[in-house]
Amino acid sequence: MATAIRPLCCTPPPRRTRNIAQDYRRASRSKTMATPLTPTSTKKVLVPIGLGTEEMEAVILVDVLRRAGADVMVASVEPELQIEGSSGTKLVADKSISACANESFDLVALPGGMPGAARLRDCKILRNIITKQAEEKKLYGAICAAPAVTLLSWGLMKRKKMTCHPAFMSKLPTFWAVQSNLQVSGELTTSRGPGTTFEFALSFVQQLFGDKSAADVGELLMLELGGGLLLKKEFNKVDWSFGQTPRVLVPIANGSEEMEVVMLVDILRRAKVDVVVASVEKCLQVVASQNTNIVADMSIADSFEHTYDLIILPGGAAGVERLGKSKILKKLLKEQKESGRIYGAICSAPAILQKLGLLEDKIVTAHPSVFNKLTGPVSSAAGVVIDGNVITCKGLRTVMDFAMSIVHKFFGRGRTRSLAEGIVFECDKSWWVEDSS
Repeated sequence: MATAIRPLCCTPPPRRTRNIAQDYRRASRSKTMATPLTPTSTKKVLVPIGLGTEEMEAVILVDVLRRAGADVMVASVEPELQIEGSSGTKLVADKSISACANESFDLVALPGGMPGAARLRDCKILRNIITKQAEEKKLYGAICAAPAVTLLSWGLMKRKKMTCHPAFMSKLPTFWAVQSNLQVSGELTTSRGPGTTFEFALSFVQQLFGDKSAADVGELLMLELGGGLLLKKEFNKVDWSFGQTPRVLVPIANGSEEMEVVMLVDILRRAKVDVVVASVEKCLQVVASQNTNIVADMSIADSFEHTYDLIILPGGAAGVERLGKSKILKKLLKEQKESGRIYGAICSAPAILQKLGLLEDKIVTAHPSVFNKLTGPVSSAAGVVIDGNVITCKGLRTVMDFAMSIVHKFFGRGRTRSLAEGIVFECDKSWWVEDSS
């Protein structure tokens, strides 16, 4: 099988290992999310990916489990390591599935997506790995289309309660199918779709490391702020509708938060927004904060030739620092404000906008760790804040609400509700309430 060569500029930084209790205390004080919690015992996890894999599901799984301290291996079932996800995001696996054939794993977790789930189903090596996993009573699971398309076809869900994406429920045995977001049946765990992946991933953290680790990781990810449980707030409302397909730029760098990048890009592309992912590094491939490899569509220099209706900066402390050093990106952002176009930032990235003087007279929110860097009014109680042509959010789990808010501003409630149903994202009714106070 072909082996991809990683460009020198994309070499990931070494992973840090710390005591879980010390990490949790530090994280609680500083409210940062970047440092993974490391339990005393290492657990090996396999997440296979293929052409058409649902990128949100794969990346959230990998990110959450790595934050919990698991040794996660992303393996490609394709001849090459680089795959294109169901919504067009390009990911690079750590190794080929053939290199995992003789390894032992504490958990094998399958993301969904089509034709991704079918590509996993047709991989004989993966089938052997997960069949052995089931026979040895070790943990395995699948989400979205994968329970019905992959595991069911392999006969690995017999006499077990199961769930999957609503579009595939009819394929499951009626007696064993359940309409829940998450179903744990012995060693098998199944879930419904992108909007339930955090529950799916945290269930594995609980099963591998215990209740406290799951609670710690959940708090670090700010899960209590997600799922529409906290109102978005909008001030100085202006119209964001366009006569053409909106064009959005998402710049990325080594150290950017992969969950934030992938959730934002995936949801906007599902809504038929023209999204361009641009690297500020010397190469298109970047190594994100939890060591996921993402390949951008173009360089930031090439993106400068175009005009964007919206520019959004993802977070991640190291990534934000590198984004802030890009002269081209700074110029793009300043021109965005001068022209009256829309821009925004996630997590710690509002600090870049603040430094460039782009938040004057704007109410914003951000990750709590950067509140002290913001000199203007901060709405600390809101997960997402829109003020005129500026949109910000706290980051991580709240990015789904953030992306949905953008879709709502671009296209209105109809498309947003349809999209939420498609990814099984359960919005609280209050999520739709407009706040113009």
